Amino acid sequence: MRFGTDGVRGVANRELTVSFALDLGRAAAKVLGASRAVVGGDSRVSTPMLEAALVAGLASEGVEVIRLGVVPTPAVAYHAARLGAMGAVVSASHNPYHDNGIKLFSVGGSKLADDVEAEIEMELTQLNGTDAAPAPIRRLLIDPYTDGYVDHLLDVLGGRGLDGMAVVVDAANGAASELAGPVFERAGAAVDVICAEPDGVNINEGCGATDPEQLCRRVRAHGAAVGIALDGDADRLIAVDETGAVVDGDHIIAICAADMHERGVLHADTVVVTVMTNLGFRLAMQAAGVHVVETSVGDRYVLEALQQGGFSLGGEQSGHVIFADRATTGDGMLTALALLDVMHRRGRPLSELAAEAMTQLPQVLVNIEVAERHPDIGELLAADIAEVEATLGETGRVLVRPSGTEPLVRVMVEAATAEQAREAAERLAAVIRRRYAAARS
Repeated sequence: MRFGTDGVRGVANRELTVSFALDLGRAAAKVLGASRAVVGGDSRVSTPMLEAALVAGLASEGVEVIRLGVVPTPAVAYHAARLGAMGAVVSASHNPYHDNGIKLFSVGGSKLADDVEAEIEMELTQLNGTDAAPAPIRRLLIDPYTDGYVDHLLDVLGGRGLDGMAVVVDAANGAASELAGPVFERAGAAVDVICAEPDGVNINEGCGATDPEQLCRRVRAHGAAVGIALDGDADRLIAVDETGAVVDGDHIIAICAADMHERGVLHADTVVVTVMTNLGFRLAMQAAGVHVVETSVGDRYVLEALQQGGFSLGGEQSGHVIFADRATTGDGMLTALALLDVMHRRGRPLSELAAEAMTQLPQVLVNIEVAERHPDIGELLAADIAEVEATLGETGRVLVRPSGTEPLVRVMVEAATAEQAREAAERLAAVIRRRYAAARS
């Protein structure tokens, strides 16, 4: 087991085992040097088992552990920042229930840098079985509803309310199932919460940010103003407009960036996104006078760029959005409240705001199986990529990158038309297949 783009993740009790969680807790305690840890998890059936092992590992190295129970990932990050503690979350985010994962936050609530994760991996291999004296485990001493997290979320409204706005919230049968209703009700919305009855195995099942069709139907049937789909650990969202159409992270970031830019609160008039963000977003920001900083895929890389540049907004197409002035990680409910606030202040429906914010260019993604991973695939194919990009002009873009976990090369092409995008993607895919086949023969 190794760190991926968002912690360690695998099949619970097969790849991600109790013994591994125990050792990871010990290794994290040694490397991060924290005296206190805040730990929470999502609603999967395997979470209590893995959380107990993780807590045991932390405590055996002398870390005082505060257990929050089932809470959103950003609530753990918030309390880690508030208490000056490290944080840990047992969750596999949007994955199905049989998977689970462990996300770690440094002291203060930020996700770990690559070199710190590498140090923890090295420590894992060097554990020799000796234990330090355990510290006391304090269980459920923090209630996210009464200990500041909800107030922290509502603060994004600046004292304003949503005045009965009809909102449908899909909690993905996950970590926000209990909190989502009260949060949006306190904001003044008329809330209809769905998929908020977790049973350990129904997390993300036919619901949530990765499967918003049920939410789309509910918004249309109830004539709601907007729908909000969270994922299993509630650190991201996908929105649904009043017509039942999906509004992805690119559009949400574009709406918020334009609003913040106009109000003069977008630091350095800059927004941070990843290489997967649609070219239409970049063109829209250029027209609006907003500079775009690009990072590798992963919200932790977005956060690093935000912190290094002193910027205030960034995120991913998948719906991870970070308001760096307010949080140390993506937060689906905080982002939703910020989006609803723009709608309310402007008195305009989400469909109009999304259409005005950017025009999404057609995007085609092709995955090609290869014999082995090639981290430098983009450099190896630089000439071919440049040749294809020349045919697409200013309204086209090519991204070729290796998968972070599988022997795959991912080819993404954006173009003015879907046909152009498909043709360009297949052209590059054929080059990759031919060259790798020749290399293996």
